[in-house]
Amino acid sequence: MLHTARVPVPGSTARRARSAVAALFFTNGALYANVVPRYPELKGDLELSNAAFGSAVAAYGLGALALGLLGGVMVGRWGSVRVAPLSVLATCVNLVLLGVAPSWLALAAVLFVAGALDSIADTAENAHGLRVERLYGRSILNSMHGVWSIGAVAGGSMGAAAIALGLPLVWHLSIAAALFAAVAVGASRFLLPGLDDTERIASGEGTVSRLPRIGRARIARSVAALGLIAAMAQVMEDSTATWGAVYLRDDLGAAAAVGGLGFIALQAMQTVGRLIGDRVVTRYGDRAVARAGAALAGCAMAGALAVPGTATTVLAFGAVGLGIGTLIPGSLRAADEIPGLPRGIGLGLVGLVPRLAILAAPALVGVMADAYSLRAALLVIPSASVVILLLARALPSGRTASVPIRRRRLHGRP
Repeated sequence: MLHTARVPVPGSTARRARSAVAALFFTNGALYANVVPRYPELKGDLELSNAAFGSAVAAYGLGALALGLLGGVMVGRWGSVRVAPLSVLATCVNLVLLGVAPSWLALAAVLFVAGALDSIADTAENAHGLRVERLYGRSILNSMHGVWSIGAVAGGSMGAAAIALGLPLVWHLSIAAALFAAVAVGASRFLLPGLDDTERIASGEGTVSRLPRIGRARIARSVAALGLIAAMAQVMEDSTATWGAVYLRDDLGAAAAVGGLGFIALQAMQTVGRLIGDRVVTRYGDRAVARAGAALAGCAMAGALAVPGTATTVLAFGAVGLGIGTLIPGSLRAADEIPGLPRGIGLGLVGLVPRLAILAAPALVGVMADAYSLRAALLVIPSASVVILLLARALPSGRTASVPIRRRRLHGRP
């Protein structure tokens, strides 16, 4: 049932904080995207085999997994207002180290730290975005993730431009690091002060400092369900990103130039879904939007696999991107509201599960493709949508308004 109470009108402080968090999301998306176009150069300079380079890149995911929960602990202790910009600054320093890594071991170590820092920054930025969302009284987190996607495209474009200009790798990464460090420092001035329970205390909710003696099983079920929702969205995205071009070219006979259209369609429509998702989630709630999105993605992909064709498959990949756009932000929003968990811990726990999917999904699809066919293996996408439909009850229903605040202008004049 939809709530009809009017939402608060954000004041200047809340609006500045939203812009500052968006800047941090953009920066986090852009930083390591600068490196991706230069991966072949890194591989060649260090004279690495495909297996050696692949294992070095895998260290990124291992770092995120090994230290993924550290972000939640740090946010709970020092607040996202400190952790978010500092983790971005540390990422900037680490980025430069990639350009001077002298060996496979050094490259793997730097990428391991990069994955850990990305996980910490991700948790802190989502935590602060949710603080701002509580002041707005409506969903804004989806658009933050959309800004991250735009940042990733911008970072990749910067890397490609640096190659075209013949800019040495270390100079390119140093310039990018200095630029985004300045953005992080500037944004930090406009973040919301205090710890992440400030808005809850102001609204009378209070704080949660430790797990209650009862309800731990329910907490575990909530974390598992929300984590799986986010993981299934990640599986759907990564399966398309990793195998979409291969399927279009090898199985459907598409031209080389067409092979990349599946990934482009996915990313473009996912960004669109996130940018428009806040308005839809605010009106209908995360649960209804998640079910509609999962149904759209699953049905579109199932139809494209049942009646294969290049155009229909590209359209289906776009529908997958649109359908999953709000799933990870929605699961993180719900995670931050799990009763009995200290602030930041829910975000860290739920955010850890899709990182496991990042490591497992491409390999799983590859194994299934070898055993059967890639067309059969891509049934993992509609299967993941079914899992989301079954678990969507873990998401909140109704209009998104994280904290019920009386209608007034918040924190500053408009």
